[in-house]
Amino acid sequence: MRMAKRFMTFLITLIVGFGVADAAIFSDDERIQDGLDVVEMSDSFADIFGKLDEISWGGKNIDVAIENLEQLNPKAHIAATDERVVLVWGDTIVANYPRPGAKDWNAFGEITTALILKMRERDANLRAASPDEIYQTVVDSVLRGIGQSGQYVFPRANLFNPDGQILTSVGIDGYRDERGNFRVTGIYTGSPAEGAGISVGDLIAEINGVLVSDLADSSLAAMMSGAGAGTLKMMLLTPSGNRRVVVRRATVVLADADIIYLNAAGGEGGVLEIIVNRISENAIAIISEALARHKDLSGIILDLRASGGADEKMAAKLAGLFIGNTPIMRIVQDAHDEVEVFAADEALTDVPMVAIVSNTTSGTAEAIAAAIYETGRGILIGTPTAGMARVASNIKLQNGGVLELMNKSIKTGLGNVIDGRGVFPLVCLASVRTEKQQNVFFLNVINNDFKARDFNKEEDLDVAKVRDGCPVIRNGADEDLVALSVASKILTDKKLYNNLLSVQ
Repeated sequence: MRMAKRFMTFLITLIVGFGVADAAIFSDDERIQDGLDVVEMSDSFADIFGKLDEISWGGKNIDVAIENLEQLNPKAHIAATDERVVLVWGDTIVANYPRPGAKDWNAFGEITTALILKMRERDANLRAASPDEIYQTVVDSVLRGIGQSGQYVFPRANLFNPDGQILTSVGIDGYRDERGNFRVTGIYTGSPAEGAGISVGDLIAEINGVLVSDLADSSLAAMMSGAGAGTLKMMLLTPSGNRRVVVRRATVVLADADIIYLNAAGGEGGVLEIIVNRISENAIAIISEALARHKDLSGIILDLRASGGADEKMAAKLAGLFIGNTPIMRIVQDAHDEVEVFAADEALTDVPMVAIVSNTTSGTAEAIAAAIYETGRGILIGTPTAGMARVASNIKLQNGGVLELMNKSIKTGLGNVIDGRGVFPLVCLASVRTEKQQNVFFLNVINNDFKARDFNKEEDLDVAKVRDGCPVIRNGADEDLVALSVASKILTDKKLYNNLLSVQ
């Protein structure tokens, strides 16, 4: 832990080292500079860096990657020595400063603010960012630099309804193409983007006068879903020609869980498909109500493919709806301390169950999948989970914001490692995508000729090789179809279900 703290101090020293050498750079007499309250910002950075230095990272080694700070702008380059840090912008040296003393958080805060002022002179997007967006960007760079995950949560986010997933967003999903433009792959219904007529397949080339290819990923993400309202003027490249649109960020509410009742053939009890979008109190309430309403179920499909979570208590409560009072996971507090997390209540149902997982199943959702597997409560199908099983420490800051740090790793209820490894389905959907493949697979299972290999039971495992053997299904519609088809077949054939359950 002492070594980890030395690394953290070294990282933060580097972060703030490319500012101005002397302490007390700013004073109350000139606290507003370039539209920023530099005294308040310096104090906030000092608070953030001091809190980061105090954090335990679950006994994991910290991988210092100072070059990741270059995410602040693609034109920025950082070269560090033991005594100095040089900031290069393009081909020009724009800062060359000595580092301050270790743990001098006030100096760290002031130097970081001085750096932000210097970068704002050259970065239009950073110049337009609010103080909270600046904190978010810097914290993101810090955490990536040490190989950890977490975020700075805006003070206004604390006012959002904790029982629902409320986003302030333009309502666009997508990715960068090879030229750095942003290709739209999805539009939220009722969102500002839909109202502006933005369509799937459109390319966003420019936002607020800045080429998207010149924007850092973190800056682009903050513009698309930053806290509070904000106006974005976009240049779209569309099949019908170029056009400009104006979009304002607005509040978008997403359901934390979706419920679909599938009627069964022959008049028997139906199958309840439960799609968990977010592990929360609201999702638990939605699922509990659905289970109370549908008493005649023959099976449950629990879709965890898009699930993630950082709250172990919520995850244990959700898992408990199906598993009951049993250890759901263990939280690794530090190298020698683990805490068991139980579901407190009895299960609401014991009908046969299939859980669907994928590479986007992460965090506490992986622990739920592992609990279903370890307790023999149901069959896991899909592709291997993300292997990013962490829970968060939420640390309040003086400015009203919060540091949400994913610094505690998760083990299964039986103590098996998930973080960095993942959870492996018994049935790999990538291997049974066609009807012919499914028929052969089902026949082999029913005839007890299913040569299953349960990778979850193997400690010494080449995880990358297993993932290659059960690859991600690239077509989402294809994955949806095969997942529902295979899950429904397993639940409606008792022999098939029992044979698979006996293998896990």
